[in-house]
Amino acid sequence: MAGGPLEGVRVIDLTSVVVGPLATQIMADHGADVVKVEAPGGDLARWIGGKSVTPGMSSKYLHLNRNKRSIVLDLKQPAAREALLRLARTADVLIYNVRPAAMARLKLTYEELCAVKPDIIYCGMFGFGQRGRYRDKPAYDSIIQGSTGWAAMHERTTGTPRYVPMVVTDRIVGIIAVNMVLMALLHREKTGEGQALEIPMFENMAAFVLNEHMFLRTFEPPLGPAGDPRLLDPQARPLPTKDGYICVSANTNEQAFAFFDAIGRPGLRHDPRFASAAARFENVQEYFRIRAEALAARTTAEWLAIFERRDVPAMPYHTFDTLLEDPHLNDVGLFELVDHPTEGRIRNMRSPNEMSRTARRDFAPAPTLGQHSVELLREAGLSGAEIAALVASGATVDGRI
Repeated sequence: MAGGPLEGVRVIDLTSVVVGPLATQIMADHGADVVKVEAPGGDLARWIGGKSVTPGMSSKYLHLNRNKRSIVLDLKQPAAREALLRLARTADVLIYNVRPAAMARLKLTYEELCAVKPDIIYCGMFGFGQRGRYRDKPAYDSIIQGSTGWAAMHERTTGTPRYVPMVVTDRIVGIIAVNMVLMALLHREKTGEGQALEIPMFENMAAFVLNEHMFLRTFEPPLGPAGDPRLLDPQARPLPTKDGYICVSANTNEQAFAFFDAIGRPGLRHDPRFASAAARFENVQEYFRIRAEALAARTTAEWLAIFERRDVPAMPYHTFDTLLEDPHLNDVGLFELVDHPTEGRIRNMRSPNEMSRTARRDFAPAPTLGQHSVELLREAGLSGAEIAALVASGATVDGRI
């Protein structure tokens, strides 16, 4: 058995690419039996991660699908749909990330799942809430970034709107989905009741951005414009040193005053512009200008040593490559080399979080397409003849390795 706090929870995972697979991987990493249901062509993420040892096993897919089992089901075929419903009878959660209209076409609505598993947690992740006019729109991470103010944050700081260069809204919404599913499971534990969950990307990210940047438009009438000027200042970034960059943040009075001492300007602690957190906020552009001017005088290593002595929050600026070599990440064992049955040696990232009693005890590599189809269909009670018929019709794939 895998162990973990979710041991004994079975999740039917109809998701693909990032938002859903991240959510179900978090659950799998903590012991859930995640059954990854893929169409015959497989999860798109299998093909969009650049080069791979084996076709359909991209790096992006490997990092989002460990500890799962893969079954291929062409849900447009009635026999495959019936097989899914038989699997659902054994499940606690079904999670999907297509538009609800697509689930209705497949005859896999909440009501239809409740008919076979009345207490199921039925979790939908999609672009837009179903009570609004955008409900039928398709959505991807970039669409949500642009429509919820992420790109506008860059425009406020640099003059040019652009997306954050990672699939960030998918990942945040995936984490939100995990929280919602766990709360629904807790409710079911108390009451025996399942329920349907809607996790819309647009509304979640609008709230996420405006929680930070509604700012003075929080008040009615507004006390000023939207947008936190401290975060949107062009100098709110890694700053140049004599030989590179450094990341520094000094927010409390204790930290700010220690920073002023470190740069050789202790008198600034008595300057009315900088003597309190509120004053520094009101004079943030000048505070940041002084900070940037001072940091250019020494090397990154020199500043890190100085700030370490004075307990000023600071870290080296990392690239992707240097982050892989960070000594602290090596200390805690974030990266581990594991053997994948088809991809050979791969660099895995373990769960960053620690549990003193209920951590999962094993590691299962990301599955090949349909690797567990036969195994899972047997568990659902299908006979050898029924499984053979599904394989022959193309409704499933026997991908055992």
